[in-house]
Amino acid sequence: MSSRSFLTTMTRVARQMDRAAKASQRERERQVRNQMRAVREAERAQKALERSIAANERERKRLYVEARQAEVEAMNEALEQTVSELEGLLANALTTRTAIDFESLKMRPKISPLSLGALETVPKAPTWEAFEPAKAMSILGWTPGFAQRAYDERLTKARQSFDTAKAAHERQETARLKAIDEAREKHRAQARQAQEVADAHNAEIDEWRVAFEAGDREAVEGYFSAVLGNSAYPEGFPQGAKVAFVPESRQLVVEYDLPEMDAVIPTTKGYAYVKTGDRVNESALPEKQRRSIYAAVVARTALRCLHELFAADPHGKVETIAFNGFVDTISPATGQPVRPCLVTIRTTRDAFLVLNLAAVDPQAALQPLSASFSKSPAELAPVRPLVEFNMVDPRFIKEADVLGSLDQRPNLMDLTPSEFESLITNLFSKMGLETRLTQASRDGGVDCVAFDPRPIFGGKVVIQAKRYKNTVGVSAVRDLFGTMQNEGASKGILVTTSGYGKAAFDFANGKPMELLDGGNLLFLLKEHAGLDARILMPEEWKDPV
Repeated sequence: MSSRSFLTTMTRVARQMDRAAKASQRERERQVRNQMRAVREAERAQKALERSIAANERERKRLYVEARQAEVEAMNEALEQTVSELEGLLANALTTRTAIDFESLKMRPKISPLSLGALETVPKAPTWEAFEPAKAMSILGWTPGFAQRAYDERLTKARQSFDTAKAAHERQETARLKAIDEAREKHRAQARQAQEVADAHNAEIDEWRVAFEAGDREAVEGYFSAVLGNSAYPEGFPQGAKVAFVPESRQLVVEYDLPEMDAVIPTTKGYAYVKTGDRVNESALPEKQRRSIYAAVVARTALRCLHELFAADPHGKVETIAFNGFVDTISPATGQPVRPCLVTIRTTRDAFLVLNLAAVDPQAALQPLSASFSKSPAELAPVRPLVEFNMVDPRFIKEADVLGSLDQRPNLMDLTPSEFESLITNLFSKMGLETRLTQASRDGGVDCVAFDPRPIFGGKVVIQAKRYKNTVGVSAVRDLFGTMQNEGASKGILVTTSGYGKAAFDFANGKPMELLDGGNLLFLLKEHAGLDARILMPEEWKDPV
């Protein structure tokens, strides 16, 4: 190879190597640029993520603060609602109808339409076409002889199967029609029973209405007890009431349960959310203001009761109302239960209706009514009732202490009727009820009137005691239910030395009634009075008719 050719080759190789080196350099630079770009993009993504997280955290904090503020606003609204209800105790009642519509108390029988279900479907009768066998045919048509005999056999069997199916269908249809008749008769019986229950209830309502219009004492008491019981108060108001009517003077005496101050008057004036520290500050309602509000609540409640009673009596059955407002509480001085009277009023219809209750100051309005109001209701400073409740209800007599005089293992059937009634009265006194034994000749079937002092669940209870040998019938339970309505009682208790039938329990089901049999009575005497008694029936015993 000549030197020129060698140089030419070397030059070409050098240029190729230079180009390759430059290309490799460019590739490395490109890779570096790509890596730098990826790093920048990652940094941008990271910063965007951090910004998003920060924004989300700010949003979360903002939403949390708004939720806390809304929570506090709701607390303040609830507080304002409580105060508003207390301030409107009297005003809100002025626009509410208080008179009881006797017709609205009547019951409509609940009779569901008769549903026969699957019985309504008539089973399809079998048809001969479904059983009739096909005639045997040869290529040439009908083949007599053997084929005829075979066909006759199939025909005989088909007729037998058809007859069997037809008979089964007839039996099925007969059973279906019988079941329909039984279902209809059962439905008619249920409808009659429902109608009888409704008729009995409605008859009692009519009797109550007639007795009320005639000025019957017990009917009037039951009516006005229901009026007070129907009134809607805010939470914390016990609403227990005892009512007595004196027909001779047309005077209604009411012993009404007032709420305790701490049960209805809030201790907080308002709430505020403090973002720093994430806390809710509570501003206390001054004690002086709480006491002032409570005194106004007591006065409003008394005026409200008087308004509701007079407004529910458009025909003037009652001329005078004596109202005593009591509160059941614990004395802070002795720690013992006390029942001070905080307000007592005796007013006539004419004197009360002069008041413009929509504009009066509640405590000032008591002055023209010659009311006596506690100097400090919050401190339970009592006043003397103008009319004592127990002094005007002629049914109440002093019961004998039968429990204390009984020997161990006594036979309850050896007691006289009055002793047995006193025993029952003593027992329920031991169980925590405030009991009053009633005059046997004037009580309309009530042997004992009791008052359950518990708030909400308590109220007036009528108790009847029957020393029976035989099962107590449903009529006695119906009588007690009617007496409950006449008395305006929240519960009725029937006590017997025997037992009850299914009809009695069915009638009492769903009603505020307790049926205590002889076994229950013996258990209660043992549990609450420590008396281990017996019930031994004399052979000559006859139940009262």
